[in-house]
Formats: sequence, structure tokens, C-alpha cells
Amino acid sequence: MTSSVTRAKKGGGIGETLRTIVYAVLIAVVMRTFLFEPFSIPSGSMLPTLLVGDYLFVSKFSHGYSRYSFPWGLPLFEGRILEGEVDRGDVAVFKLPTDNRTDYIKRIVGLPGDEIQVREGRLYINGEVVPREKVGEGMVSGLTGFPVKITEYVETLPNGVQHRIWERSDSEPLDNTPVYSVPEGHYFAMGDNRDSSQDSRVQGQVGFVPYENLIGRAEIIFFSHNGSAQFWEVWKWPSSIRFDRIFNEIR
Repeated sequence: MTSSVTRAKKGGGIGETLRTIVYAVLIAVVMRTFLFEPFSIPSGSMLPTLLVGDYLFVSKFSHGYSRYSFPWGLPLFEGRILEGEVDRGDVAVFKLPTDNRTDYIKRIVGLPGDEIQVREGRLYINGEVVPREKVGEGMVSGLTGFPVKITEYVETLPNGVQHRIWERSDSEPLDNTPVYSVPEGHYFAMGDNRDSSQDSRVQGQVGFVPYENLIGRAEIIFFSHNGSAQFWEVWKWPSSIRFDRIFNEIR
């Protein structure tokens, strides 16, 4: 009698553990699909706003839901449901329009119907130059590893949203563009590191971002490290973690 009771308890323990795991997985899938999804920053195209090694949460509900809100982009429906407004200045994660698989993160500067142009490094929206104010300059590591000089500005979009941008100069390859007319149902996205960003200015690689491709709005940094420590180098963790960036809101 005693042994049979013991076996029942063991069986019940295993069953309870399995149920707990299943519930945990379901909760994680629901959270990731409908509320918040984690993303990491692999490149410097959004410097100085986002650093390589930042980990952030993206709100899935801010812009509503499309097929790309779901794992693997399952084609459960067309368009978007529970549509949310996209504001100029939002830092948004989206599926790259030219392949619908790769995740990109950029700042939305152009809305449907806008005319966007860059002239001599200055952003123009509907024919009006976007104000910018110089706040500093310095040397940073470039793509080749050699130091390059950058100038930092605070840019103020027409709706009052302010954010920082970097410019190497005002005569780089993407500092003079044609006028882009943003189609209905699409958005124009640019990186804050203006001279080191492949974005909507590169029509053949990125182009206009369809509303359906938006995954969500970047909200908060929940972890950040500078890459100086390997996972197994526990003793280096304290010096590699950027504690001052954790829980910073993304603007």
C-alpha cells in the first residue's frame, strides 16, 4: 500500500512539472506575440540612441497586429487588426520590405503622403528643413576599426519629438537624395547614425516600410553589455554590463 501511494505521488509530481512547463511556454508565447518581444541591437546604425549590445523590449500592441506579429510570420490574416497610430519619431522594429524575414530597427521620420529628402545632410519633410542643434563632437570607431570624427546634433521633428543623431559630414553618399514621396500605407525610416545606416533612402535594399511590416515600437532597454566579456567569463561580467542603460526609455 505504501509503495503504491509513493508511486502515485511520483507520477503526480512528473505530471505537475510537465503542466508547469507547458503553461510557462504558453504564457511566454502569448506575451511575445501580443505584448512585448525582446530584441537585441547588432549594429551601430541607431547610434547614439541605441548601442551594440543593447537588449530591448518592443511593444507589440502599439501599432496593432499583423502576420509579422506572430512567430515565423504565419499568414493567419492580411493587413492589420486593432490598428495603432504610428507617430513620427517612433523607433520601430519592422520586417525588411525586400525580404519580409530580416528584422530592422530604425526611426520613423516620414508618414504616408509625406515628401522626404536629404540635402547637404539636412532632413527635409514636405519641403521644410528639420531643425537641428549641434551638441558635441568626438572620435568613434568606424566600420573599418579606424577612428572617425562625428558631430552630434539634437534634431526636432515637426511634431516636437527630439532625438540625437550622428553625422560624419554633410557630404556622404546618402546626404543628397532625390525627393521620396511616401505612398499610402507606408512609412519612411532612417537610422540616427545618418552616415552609417542602410534605411529607406536605399530604395533597392530597404525602401518604404509597409504598415503590415511593422512589428512594434521599441520601448525600454532591459539589459546592455559592451561585449568585453564572454559568457563563461563570469569574473568580467560586472565591468562589461552597462548598468547606466538598464531600464532606460527609448526616445
